Amino acid sequence: MSKFIFITGGVLSALGKGIAAASIGKLLESHGYSITIKKFDPYLNVDPGTMSPFQHGEVYVTDDGAETDLDLGHYERFTSTNTTQAHNWTAGRIYASILKKERQGKFLGKTVQVIPHMTNEIKDAFRSAAEKNDIVIIEIGGTVGDIESQPFLEATRQMRLEYGKDNTLFIHLTLVPYLKTSKELKTKPTQHSVRELRAIGIQPDILLCRTDRPLSKKIKSKISLFTNVPYEAVITAKDVDIIYEIPLFFAKEKLDEIILNKLKMPVNSRKLDDWEEMVEKMKSPKDEVNISLVGKYSGLPDSYLSLNQALYHAGTAHQLKINISWIEAEEIEKGSPEDKLKNTDGILVPGGFGIRGIEGKIKTITYARTKRIPYFGICLGMQCAVIEFARNIAGLTKANSTEFDPNTSHKIFFKWRELKGIRDLGGTMRLGKFLCRLKKGTLAAAAYDKTSVYERHRHRYEFNPEYEQILSDKGLVISGKNPQHNLVEVIEIRNHPWFLGCQFHPEFKSKPLNPHPIFKSFIGASYAYRTKRNQSQ
Repeated sequence: MSKFIFITGGVLSALGKGIAAASIGKLLESHGYSITIKKFDPYLNVDPGTMSPFQHGEVYVTDDGAETDLDLGHYERFTSTNTTQAHNWTAGRIYASILKKERQGKFLGKTVQVIPHMTNEIKDAFRSAAEKNDIVIIEIGGTVGDIESQPFLEATRQMRLEYGKDNTLFIHLTLVPYLKTSKELKTKPTQHSVRELRAIGIQPDILLCRTDRPLSKKIKSKISLFTNVPYEAVITAKDVDIIYEIPLFFAKEKLDEIILNKLKMPVNSRKLDDWEEMVEKMKSPKDEVNISLVGKYSGLPDSYLSLNQALYHAGTAHQLKINISWIEAEEIEKGSPEDKLKNTDGILVPGGFGIRGIEGKIKTITYARTKRIPYFGICLGMQCAVIEFARNIAGLTKANSTEFDPNTSHKIFFKWRELKGIRDLGGTMRLGKFLCRLKKGTLAAAAYDKTSVYERHRHRYEFNPEYEQILSDKGLVISGKNPQHNLVEVIEIRNHPWFLGCQFHPEFKSKPLNPHPIFKSFIGASYAYRTKRNQSQ
């Protein structure tokens, strides 16, 4: 039978429950156990797919096309978990399922209530696919005390009643702030958070105390006394410079051993050598490279969380420190790209939706193409690269996407549902894993060192095949296609050191121990550009 670990958060949001869950998963895998991790969010949206990145950060896409919370990205980067639709549940999705059953008469005329009907639905989601794993880690989103999270916490309480103490574990992440005025750590927020949790019937087994400095024995003893958590289970969750250090920090605190002992599971030898080596490489780069990220949501780095991490992974592969300059595309529209990009070694334009900032991105791409700076366009960044090429190289000055100008005379991109022969796909976006066949002798094929790859997608608009020959004749290289529907996946430009755009999102498949090949190639080209530029100065 699977064991269940429940992770809750208190005091305030954004303490890092997702990274804590992923780090615990990493540690348990290092002992040889099979694990999976799920996220339960208390908001009423069915999924985060329609939410603004400024509201919720990036939308993480799984192989099966689920639009999910960004924490699932942490789960995949830290562990071997391959997340799916079944790994992210929201209150909206739970309610939708219950109401559908009610309309179908499956409750046999009963009054449908939060308890037991909603809590039963949540517990069924907790248990789904559990039998395939030794341990199921469940992150409960939100903050203890929020009204919307109460049904999830009640379902969590019931799991202890049904499965017993040896098969369930409650971990609570809380905050121990340091007050500069009195020069002391304060435990009261943690005391109140645990009191709130205990009031609904959950006694934490372990406390992860988020803090900017080590907790003294005196502080740990005080927290233990007032929360009824054993001293050894009061864990310092200290801020670190690199998030991938957290599993190693928790290992020093013996968190994994405490968890396994409480779950009555053997404490096998821990194997983290490759992870320790990777972290050490991240902490001791041999040089650096400057990457300019020109986007629409640059004001909130979480909007591009997976992309940032993919850049750092690639930097580690080359033993380089990655310096990311966040540039709003609208700022480029107001002036010369030179003002913002003159010291860059590589330019990346990421995905996004809508017309805001588009002309700034196109100006950025013109600058990268003419100055021969390595350019990497992802999703919308690929589309803008093709539009820029069509306008300035192929002479199609009105070239555009119907997303930005429905009446353009040159529809270089339009909704894939409008493309001949693929109406049967349904839906409004191409989501999830699709096959891409790469052309031999191209940058993409060289980067992957293979010609068939699967990548994840999230977009509505596709390249118009009517323009393939026109643009190819002018030097655009179609280096990757989806063979099933003849959809363009990767483009390059002839006679440029490194210029590549992809319709998919490679950042979703990058891991610190296995950096994505295109990101590795891009960072390598950017460093080569930097080296050549420095030599010429």
